[in-house]
Amino acid sequence: MTAISLFALGLSAQNMQSPQSFSNMHSKQLAKQDRVKDQIRVQEAQKYAADLYEECEPEPDIYTEGWDSDLVNCYKDANVPNSKVLDVRHYVMPIKGNYVTSHYGYRPKFGRTHKGIDLRAAIGDTVYSAFSGRVRLTRFERGGYGFYVIVRHENGLETVYGHLSRFLVKPDQYVKAGQPIALSGNTGRSTGPHLHFETRFMGYAINPEAIFDFANRCTHTDSYTFTKSNYTKARDYSPSTRYANSKKAATEEKKESTRSSQSSKKDQASSASTKKSTKESRDNSRSTYQVKQGDNLTKIAKNNGITVAQLKKLNGLTGDNVEAGKVLRVK
Repeated sequence: MTAISLFALGLSAQNMQSPQSFSNMHSKQLAKQDRVKDQIRVQEAQKYAADLYEECEPEPDIYTEGWDSDLVNCYKDANVPNSKVLDVRHYVMPIKGNYVTSHYGYRPKFGRTHKGIDLRAAIGDTVYSAFSGRVRLTRFERGGYGFYVIVRHENGLETVYGHLSRFLVKPDQYVKAGQPIALSGNTGRSTGPHLHFETRFMGYAINPEAIFDFANRCTHTDSYTFTKSNYTKARDYSPSTRYANSKKAATEEKKESTRSSQSSKKDQASSASTKKSTKESRDNSRSTYQVKQGDNLTKIAKNNGITVAQLKKLNGLTGDNVEAGKVLRVK
């Protein structure tokens, strides 16, 4: 091909490449694609391992209702179901100690309900998130909780940790079960260092001892069924408690049996007394006779199987006449 024909085609010797250069470029491109495939395989393996060994964050919809509220109960206008089964399997005890210093319930001394339990703790002890979830609130309340943290969990519960000395987390931070979230303290309305711990479902303060067995540092069961009638009641499945409950039930059954027996004896005595009274009344009615119009002593004596003389003697009669309506003894 001549130089003229090359220029006519718009080509020059400078932009023409040899077959070898094209082959080298092709090899480099294939090598680059191989590295991309290897990278994809590594990423897939890492994701698979993460899914196996790490808890994923829950869907964000549980962090919507009342999330921006600065109230402990942000569900005041919510439609709370009458019954809800809550998964409480993946838990960690909120503090290493297991001694309950104050239980859930009404406190006559203070005239208010204690909506959680108090756990013995020294100032500076680590406080752990009971379940995985996201921190909704970290706040200070001088006349109540002091420094406190609220965590909302995937299972629908919210947990409250009060009287703290220091926060280790921030609002909106995702935490796993067992992750340190604060240090215990003696802030707010507190008579001594301890951890105030609450478990709430949509604003209802559940008795923590209905979910946790603090003595044995575990949950009573893998799930807890919330109802509006039972959430204040504790549960205790320990052998000593079961024995005590069984003994109490046996005692009550024995008392009931004794009461029933005594009642039966009273009924029998009353029945016997009634029968005796009826018999005496019947006997009394047979031993007397009320004189009717047209009766005479002879007729009355004959009807009652006695003589006229006996009838007169029984009634102190001297004559043979007797008035109608008079009651005479006939025995």
